[in-house]
Amino acid sequence: MKTLESCYELSFSKINFIERKIRITKANTILKGPPKSGKSFLIFDYLSAHEEEDYLYIDLNNFKNKNFDTNNLDKFIKDKKIKILVLENYNFDFELPICSSIIITSYKNNKIEDFHELRLMPLDFEEYLLHDNKHQQTTASFNQFLKYGNLAELIQIDDFIKEQRLQDILKLFASNETHLEILKLLFSNIDEKKSIFQLFTVMKKDFKISKDKFYEMCKVFEDNYLIFFLQKYKQEKASKKLYSYNHAFLPAISHNKKFKNEFSNMIFLELINKFKNIYYLDNIDFYIEFTKYIHCFFTYEIVIICLNVRTGY
Repeated sequence: MKTLESCYELSFSKINFIERKIRITKANTILKGPPKSGKSFLIFDYLSAHEEEDYLYIDLNNFKNKNFDTNNLDKFIKDKKIKILVLENYNFDFELPICSSIIITSYKNNKIEDFHELRLMPLDFEEYLLHDNKHQQTTASFNQFLKYGNLAELIQIDDFIKEQRLQDILKLFASNETHLEILKLLFSNIDEKKSIFQLFTVMKKDFKISKDKFYEMCKVFEDNYLIFFLQKYKQEKASKKLYSYNHAFLPAISHNKKFKNEFSNMIFLELINKFKNIYYLDNIDFYIEFTKYIHCFFTYEIVIICLNVRTGY
């Protein structure tokens, strides 16, 4: 009961939050997204609009909350008349209590009936500009965005430690060295047409891992939006193009310069926040089918021209 009392004392009334394009609007919501995309701060902002006595926030990854008695949760919510329960990093290992509103973050791809699923990705460039108060010019902000990526926490730290922080963030989702190597392999192949089998063939040369385990981890990473597999239009069996949730991971793990790959990944991330169905075609980086008669094509060169017009970069 002491753990619940301590969590109940948490206050988010003075949280300093910069607006995002996505907000929590449904009483029962599962919030998903890759590491450091801003899920917790989105929740803090949501709670800050409510009275402190109305919510209970529990981060199940917090060492101090690891072994709290879940059997007391229902009674505690009823006794305190709690209206909003937040369970961060919920593993579905205990039954949800009865509460008017439940907000969940989880890295498991489970569905709950009557819960709205909300995906939060890291900052797009417009959001990045709102967060960046270090640079007065759009061009300078864009250079930083391209070089160091879309994670809000990197904006305010010194440049010389940003690369190390990117590497540390990679380790957050890797429970062992093999998982980390899989992630590094995937991120080193962004904007490339590679089948999972081709990637597995490369992996097994240096690491002992079964095909099933490799495929399983790729699916876990995909379900949690760390990686994306882009399908060729109307060719499901063709090799897919691979993208990362942050284009800056590639230069953070490799000395090889692949500007085109990083840039294409950056554009892909801008597009997935706006469109549902994105594909690629031969000689076309991105193809979006709006309707039967209206289509949209993006090539590397066209995007360069658009950026020159909009940002002067």
